[in-house]
Amino acid sequence: MSLFDFLQQIVRTPMLFVSTILALGVILVNGWTDAPNAIATCVSTRAITVRRAIIMAAVFNFLGVFVMTSINASVAMTIYNIVDFGGDTQKALVALCAAMAAIVMWATLAWYFGIPTSESHALIAGLSGAAIAIQNDYSGINGTEWIKVLWGLVLSTVLGFVMGFICAKLTAFIFSGYDRIAGERILSNAQVAGGAAMAFMHGAQDGQKFMAVILLGVALANGQTDATTFVVPVWLMVVCSVFMALGTSIGGYRIIKSVGMDMVKLRLYQGFSADLAASMCLLLSSLTGIPVSTTHTKTTAIMGVGASRSLRNINWNIVKDLIFAWICTFPGCGLLGFLMAKLFLALFA
Repeated sequence: MSLFDFLQQIVRTPMLFVSTILALGVILVNGWTDAPNAIATCVSTRAITVRRAIIMAAVFNFLGVFVMTSINASVAMTIYNIVDFGGDTQKALVALCAAMAAIVMWATLAWYFGIPTSESHALIAGLSGAAIAIQNDYSGINGTEWIKVLWGLVLSTVLGFVMGFICAKLTAFIFSGYDRIAGERILSNAQVAGGAAMAFMHGAQDGQKFMAVILLGVALANGQTDATTFVVPVWLMVVCSVFMALGTSIGGYRIIKSVGMDMVKLRLYQGFSADLAASMCLLLSSLTGIPVSTTHTKTTAIMGVGASRSLRNINWNIVKDLIFAWICTFPGCGLLGFLMAKLFLALFA
C-alpha cells in the first residue's frame, strides 16, 4: 500500500482516520515513556547530551524498525493476531479506536507521574479489554499469542536482571587493569554505542507492535477479519519513527531521570553493562517473536547492574513504584479498554 492509497482510504473511512490518529498518539506517548529508557543510561552517565541522545534515538529507532521488520516481522504478527474483534468490521474498528484511546489515557497518566510503565503491555491489555467488550466473553482472546506475552514477562524481568548482573561483573573484570582515564574514554564511547543499540532494539520491538495496530485498522476498514499476513510499507516505518522521536523530545527527561538517575547511581561501566544486557535480551525476544517490554528489560537490567556491587545501591522506593505500576498495567489498562470500548460502541456503532 502506497502512502497516497492510504490517505485516500482514511478520507473515505472516517473511523480509520480516527483509529490512525489515536494509534499515532500512542506512538507519540510511547516516545514519551518507552523510548527514553533506551537513552537513559548514556545520558545519566554524561556520555552524551540529551539533545544528541534524542537525535541518536530517532535515527536508530528507524533503523531498528526497518531492519528487524525486513528480517523478521514475527513480533508484529503476534500483536496483529492477539485478539479477535468479531465479524462486524465496523464495530471492530470502533473497538480498536476505543482501545487506542484507553492506551493514550493510561500512558499519559504514567508520564505525568514520571513512572516508566510499559506501553507494550498497555497496548496488549487495551486491545484485550476491547475484544472482551465487543465479544461479551473471552472468545476474542488468542491464548496462543498471550502465552508469548507471559514468556515475555519472564524474559524481560528475570533474564534482564541476570544479564545485567553478569555483564557488570564481566565489564568490571575486563577494565580492572586499565588506566582510569583510558578506561573511561573507551567506556564513554562504548556507552554511546550501547545507547544506540538500545534505541535500535526499541524500534525493532515497539515499532513493529504499533505498525501492526495501524495495519489491523486498514484490514478492518477493507472488511477483512481473517487476514493473517501483511506487508509493512517503508513510509509507515518512517512515520512511526518520527512520532517516537517527537514524543521523546517533548517529554523524555522525566523518564530519563527516574530510570537513569534516581533508581541507581550509575558509573560509565555500569551504564554500558545495562545497555548491553538489555539489548541482548531484546534481540533474543525479537528474533523469537516474543513481545517484551523495553521498559521492563532496561530497568531490570539496571537493577542487576546495581546489585552486582551491592543491593544497597538500588533505590528500593523507586523500584517499588515501578513494580506497582507494572502490576497495575494489565488489569488497569484492560479495564479501561473494556469501558472505553463499551462507551464507543454505544456512541458510534
